[in-house]
Amino acid sequence: MGRFRVPALIGRVRGGGPVPLLLYSTRSKLILGFLAVALVVCGVALAVGGRLLYQAFMHEASSRVRMDLNAAREIYDSRARLVRNTCALASTGPVLQSAIRGGDLEALLARLGDVAAEADLDFMGVVAGDGRVLCRLKPNSLPPAGELPNPLARLALETRTAVAGTVVLDAEDLFRENPVLAERARLRLQPASVNGGNGGEITSGMALGAAVPIFASGRLAGILYGGVLLNGNREIVDRVRDTVFQHEVYRGRSVGAATIFLGDRRIATNVLGPDGSRALGTAASEEVSRAVLSEGNRWTDRAFVVNDWYITAYEPLEDIFGRRVGMLYAGVLEAKYADVRRRALWGFIGVTAAGMVLALALGTVIANRISRPVHRLIKASAEVSRGNLSPDIGPRSKSEIGVLQKTFQEMLESLRRRDEAQKAESATLLLEFEKQASIGRLAGGVAHEINNPLTGIITFTHMLLGREDLAPEIRSDLEIIAQETERVRRIVKGLLDFSRQTELQPEPTDVNHLCRTTLALAENQALIKGARLVFEPGEGLPPVTLDRNQMQGALLNLILNALDATEPGGEVALSAGIGMSAASPGRKGVSIVCSDNGCGIAPEHIDKVFDPFFTTKDVGQGTGLGLSVSYGIVERHGGSIHVRSQAGKGSSFTVWLPTEPTREEAENGE
Repeated sequence: MGRFRVPALIGRVRGGGPVPLLLYSTRSKLILGFLAVALVVCGVALAVGGRLLYQAFMHEASSRVRMDLNAAREIYDSRARLVRNTCALASTGPVLQSAIRGGDLEALLARLGDVAAEADLDFMGVVAGDGRVLCRLKPNSLPPAGELPNPLARLALETRTAVAGTVVLDAEDLFRENPVLAERARLRLQPASVNGGNGGEITSGMALGAAVPIFASGRLAGILYGGVLLNGNREIVDRVRDTVFQHEVYRGRSVGAATIFLGDRRIATNVLGPDGSRALGTAASEEVSRAVLSEGNRWTDRAFVVNDWYITAYEPLEDIFGRRVGMLYAGVLEAKYADVRRRALWGFIGVTAAGMVLALALGTVIANRISRPVHRLIKASAEVSRGNLSPDIGPRSKSEIGVLQKTFQEMLESLRRRDEAQKAESATLLLEFEKQASIGRLAGGVAHEINNPLTGIITFTHMLLGREDLAPEIRSDLEIIAQETERVRRIVKGLLDFSRQTELQPEPTDVNHLCRTTLALAENQALIKGARLVFEPGEGLPPVTLDRNQMQGALLNLILNALDATEPGGEVALSAGIGMSAASPGRKGVSIVCSDNGCGIAPEHIDKVFDPFFTTKDVGQGTGLGLSVSYGIVERHGGSIHVRSQAGKGSSFTVWLPTEPTREEAENGE
């Protein structure tokens, strides 16, 4: 099969292989532009929408977890109030007061047991008004003499008012109340690999307790105290989970979790560890501990809790002495909200993809509508380059492309008119060139044919004039013959110069010096005419390579013509300077201007001044070859000559000569 190319589709980049030109087409750029705009707009919308969605999700989750923490705090405080109300109610009962007044410890213990069972208290006891511990729940019902009461009872004795709230009991206080409580309070701290722990164990216990004074006959008879140990306690945290989070489960796990901290360690929680057990003994993060325990602030943010991400809220817990001893926590699984956000993001992405597809389709349709007339214009341009100035560009569009089509048609019309004008001008110039060539050939032939007889006539005339025996009237006639023959000889020389049959002998020439020497040749003629010659030399003119004699003759013709056109008392000025070519913009050269303030040239004669044998002088005063010869000499030097004239005000002839060769001359070594 034959080889073929698709130049409209395949190109080649510098140093690489073929590249599809479709990538650089206006149609492709329009489509890619629509796609890029859609991508940017949809991308920005996706980014902004995703950010707003994340902020909304965080705000919603944070608001919920703050409300959950408030609910957890209310449940925590309600348990403390229940302990206080239980103790207050029991302290006013007749059985308890009678047993205290009568010192009936067995009745007192029985009442304590009943009250503790009803209120589900972990410890309870009575302290006498003098600070002696009278009794407490079993097994250490009757303490030894001198035993100090726990911090709850001591504060109530000091203030003689009811005390209720959070209290931290050390291992000794717990053991005195009940050895089982001391053992229950003991929690092993999780190692650092789980949640930043450093090993060891917790021996102190946090409790919700109350102590109520008992008065008899206006004096303090004793203190009734009781409380609930929170270490390992599931009641409060599970009640928070079940009440606040409504048993909500997500992916097999409870959505919400609650925790009570002693210091920065979990002592009661339903947050599960990696093994599925409650994460007792694990630590809160340093950031949370610093913000809540050290600074006393609430902290709400997303956090990694044990083994999963939660939206969390923490607040400090203060004991009955006003010290920050722990934290209360509520949190919800971030996964639930993250999945909602992820689904919304995928929805955004789907909308973005659909928008990009729509933009691509719309861009393709619009690009086709825009590029179709453009492609017609490209095809029409190719036809114009092949010479067809009447190509078919299709129907005119109503958009800006229509303006381009109209402009293109106007350009073609202008090209057609210019082409026709150039053809007419070329025909005229060709005819003129042929005429001048014919005249040149005729002039050259005539000059050669006349030159030989003229030589003989001049020779014999001067030989006759050399005789001494000639009569005066004969000598006078011979002198007239000699003068007229010399005039004919000058005309022949002009014809030879016009026919350009003399060769150039170029040499580097100082233009200022050439102008001065030429003016010197015309001084006598200026004196006879009564006109003034002025020369303005140019500064820094480079030497010009030319035939000095022929160029001097051309300049002398211009000066003599100017003198002929100038009245006595007039002025002929010659100036030289740097000039640029009018035909080749940017090409440097030297300009010589010959101007006068004479009669000027009539407008109808301005286009004929360089024609051979054209003259406005009287018969016998000129041959009409001077300016033609000057024009030919300047043209043969690669220069140009132009005239500006205004009738009655004078004329100005500008000769421009190049100082550097053309590109073609340089390439040919000329």
